[in-house]
Amino acid sequence: MARARGMTPDSPAGRDGTHPGPPASASVPGERRGLRARVRTKDGWPIQHAVVTVTDPSGRQVVRAGADDDGAVLTGPLAPGVYTVVVTAVGYAPAASTAIATASGSAEMGTLVLTRLGGAGLPPPGVWTIDPAHSIVAATAQHLGLSSVQGRFGRFSGRIDIGATPETSGVTAEIDASSMDTGNGTRDDHLRSADFLDVERHPTITYSSTGLSATGQNRWTLHGVLRMSGVARPVDLDLTYLGTGPDPWGGLRVAFRASTELRREDFAMNYNQVVQAGISLIGATVKVELDIQAVQGESPPPA
Repeated sequence: MARARGMTPDSPAGRDGTHPGPPASASVPGERRGLRARVRTKDGWPIQHAVVTVTDPSGRQVVRAGADDDGAVLTGPLAPGVYTVVVTAVGYAPAASTAIATASGSAEMGTLVLTRLGGAGLPPPGVWTIDPAHSIVAATAQHLGLSSVQGRFGRFSGRIDIGATPETSGVTAEIDASSMDTGNGTRDDHLRSADFLDVERHPTITYSSTGLSATGQNRWTLHGVLRMSGVARPVDLDLTYLGTGPDPWGGLRVAFRASTELRREDFAMNYNQVVQAGISLIGATVKVELDIQAVQGESPPPA
């Protein structure tokens, strides 16, 4: 069975390809004493860069410990008593709670949940590879001022790098310009010509992100540069994070939806015909819509 790179039997897609839920916490031998906790996102994913600070009633810091790769924290033994526990992580709102250390020097905190700043979520950090077989890159243009014509690119690839914070996340993608298909061979040949995509001189369309801004719950503006027909322009995408889940091949997938509107003249696509007074054959703008699935890891998605 295919398995996405970086998956382990204890990851969200288990040995049999089923989805037992968010990753389990790291086990800690019972004989080890101290404060124990698991730091998670609201969806149950470990926050590996979290830091737990423990202070006594006077406000004096007693101990400070970082989370491991599974978000688990274990400090040294504590003197019996009441403590304040503060959990912090870059990109998340801090959280505070109270811990009571027993006579054995242990305090079990269970799961501590942090909320991402801005209220918007992201998938687990790491590399995600776009799956073209389960993704759509479409462009729609107005025709004769009455209706629309939609085309899709059949060949494309890309990589999504999810960082610990939105600011450290990014996207790069490539599209085979000659793979445009509108369902009409004559029209497709014209779109590939120098009047439009000019695929002989510029066979590849690329997009590279330059930043990410939260605009709401699970919604973002992705800033980047689009290179098409030999022209590079800054282009923002309205981006929605749709969620993360297992797939039938033992991998973990993430889904996004994005859209933007391009002006043809910005990319030197000035061809048009006036068929009636004030009515053009093709609209001045093109709406671009993307439905993207990506698989965790750098390995190519299963066919």
